[in-house]
Amino acid sequence: MILGVVLAGGKSSRFGSDKALAELDGHTLIARAVDALSGWCEYVVVAGRAAAPAPTLPDWPAPGMGPLAGLAAALHLARDEGYEAVLSLGVDTAGLPDNLPEWLGAETVGASAPFQPAYITSQPVIGLWPGSTIKAIEAILTGTGKHSLCALVEAIGARAVTLPSPPANINTPADLAALQGNR
Repeated sequence: MILGVVLAGGKSSRFGSDKALAELDGHTLIARAVDALSGWCEYVVVAGRAAAPAPTLPDWPAPGMGPLAGLAAALHLARDEGYEAVLSLGVDTAGLPDNLPEWLGAETVGASAPFQPAYITSQPVIGLWPGSTIKAIEAILTGTGKHSLCALVEAIGARAVTLPSPPANINTPADLAALQGNR
């Protein structure tokens, strides 16, 4: 079983307002991310927000620690509820392939072969993380080094996946405007 998490705890400083509530083709970015994960995962949560169109989790161990803290919160829930892996997306992601879990190796979850963590090279926030990843994340978040997904993928040797068409990363209103009507 796979738990889906939308990482939505950012400050949207480059966007200028709460980008999770910005609309792309008539739907908020947060609703689009939840809907995408709902098609691939047994259960979906949103990390880093108090209100969302899915159940919410506070970042772990504290807010303001970046997407890694949202992923940590989801991995704690996955461990506690018996999920084998977490599929993560940023709230500001658009243009994902329909078979994203296959690209990340989700078909191996629950199989006899060892499951390997994987992420999208253009956006490491998009990834498939086995439950065992939690130990490395806890070490990074409670340590003195950089609290980043790049530090995590290096620490655990995650597999980098390059998609033929990289998904959009919406950081500014101009990024959003460029996508309107193209999805």
